[in-house]
Amino acid sequence: MGTFAETAAAPPPREVSHTLTEKTEAALGQNDGQNEVKVSTANGSGKGANKPKPEASEAPDQSNANQDNASYAEALKTGLTNGGSSNGEKPSRERSRPTEDDESDPDLDDMGLEEVYRAQKQRNKNARIRWAPWNVPFRRRAQTFVVLMHCLSIVSTVSLFFALCANPLAWPLLLIYLLHLLTSKAATDGSLSYRWEWFRKNYFWHLFAEYFPAKLHKTCDLPPTRKYIFGYHPHGIISHGAWAAFATDALGFSEKFPGITNSLLTLDSNFRVPIYRDYILSMGVRSVSKESIINILTKGGDNGEGMGRGVTVVVGGARESLEAQPGHLRLILRERKGFIKIAVRTGADLVPVLCFGENELYDQLPPGEHPLVHRLQMFVLKVWKFTLPFMHGRGIFNYDVGLMPYRHPLNIVVGAPIKVEQQPIVAGGSGAIDQQEYIDRLHGLYVDELVQLWERYKDEFAPERKGNLEFLT
Repeated sequence: MGTFAETAAAPPPREVSHTLTEKTEAALGQNDGQNEVKVSTANGSGKGANKPKPEASEAPDQSNANQDNASYAEALKTGLTNGGSSNGEKPSRERSRPTEDDESDPDLDDMGLEEVYRAQKQRNKNARIRWAPWNVPFRRRAQTFVVLMHCLSIVSTVSLFFALCANPLAWPLLLIYLLHLLTSKAATDGSLSYRWEWFRKNYFWHLFAEYFPAKLHKTCDLPPTRKYIFGYHPHGIISHGAWAAFATDALGFSEKFPGITNSLLTLDSNFRVPIYRDYILSMGVRSVSKESIINILTKGGDNGEGMGRGVTVVVGGARESLEAQPGHLRLILRERKGFIKIAVRTGADLVPVLCFGENELYDQLPPGEHPLVHRLQMFVLKVWKFTLPFMHGRGIFNYDVGLMPYRHPLNIVVGAPIKVEQQPIVAGGSGAIDQQEYIDRLHGLYVDELVQLWERYKDEFAPERKGNLEFLT
């Protein structure tokens, strides 16, 4: 027994807070209610598939491979968060000390992939912004930097151009460059000039793909003796999956489909932006105009007529970007038959591509809840042919606010090719009717293949979906 003075000087014994217990029980109840996400299948019933085992989670956007399948509720029970303990014992230093690889919010460390993603989407509006810690691994900082540079590519290249314009010594060179920009046909002539394979295969594009991470899945072989039109779905906000899979070679397209030279297509107006046009031309990107597609698929290649060439078209376009909502997959495809007509004219096979996770990279205002905003977006689309998505993602140094995409897995699945017989375009008469029926039949086969891809992989790659695949006009 110690003296009275020693007893008075000793700290009071630690007690278990009843408030903490009540909050824990409330958190458990909320977590249990959130973990069960019901989804409709083709027959109108069923739930999402078992959650895949996470690979890596050093930020709230990914899961932690070093943790077991313990949920946040279990962490609360065992006192892993905030150093809490249910028996009043003092937590050990090893448990309370953060590891060197810790890049996540402490409350999210033990969550699985679905819980982490749900937590960042359903964050309390009154909660503070979660800032990234200072001890983030360098590789993850490098991934963020590469994605940031790509997202700011238009802004940075235009800023560089105007900075050069401020220097009178650069005016003669800028004049020659602008004349070249106005007269160049590199984006539409089908020659694939300025395509720089070293740049497309550079290591920093692997960092770009690892940021999400993105993976390319092959379902069947594509013989290099044919030519192809890849239809990419969905458009999403910025189509990061299409860039990773078809503009760069970070996902191994050239290894999975040897002998095929593929070009991602974008709006022709992008090739009127100084310096930025040279950036996308070096990545093999070309114009999505009718002239460009026909030239690419009828010139060059092994036989000089486009054999072994392919183009990737983001079919839904700007209109589909307005339907990019997390948990939903709505495609603008019912009336989109122009790419099929070009396939018939050039004899290119149709290959549907479905990206799981593209719509989860950003949040934007739902059109049903904000009809006035949606009308404004549709007006801008109709007049100026581009959209103004009111969206947000994460930040550079925080996990909740910014224009950076969320770290969400992207799984790009390449479907089976639909063989197309080359036919000249018939202007009128019975031949035009027969050809239109053939185009409609190809369109139906294309949609069926997309549906099969969705049904085959939805439980594996979209376990938290809120609805089924929808086709809109």
